[in-house]
Amino acid sequence: MLSVLCTIFLLVVFFKILGLAIKLSFGILKILLYLVFFPGIVLALIFSGVFVVAIPLLIIAGLLSLVVKA
Repeated sequence: MLSVLCTIFLLVVFFKILGLAIKLSFGILKILLYLVFFPGIVLALIFSGVFVVAIPLLIIAGLLSLVVKA
């Protein structure tokens, strides 16, 4: 009986840690997207001559960041 309880508690702790790891990795992914990939995409658009598309993307990203923080 004691081993069944220990197994149940072990599974509960495992799934809680798994959920925390998924939340943390999603947060790190958001930080990487905002700081690395999105500016890189905008710079690539500028250097490739598609600056007309880059400006609306910057405006949309700015508005989305304001809405998400509010």
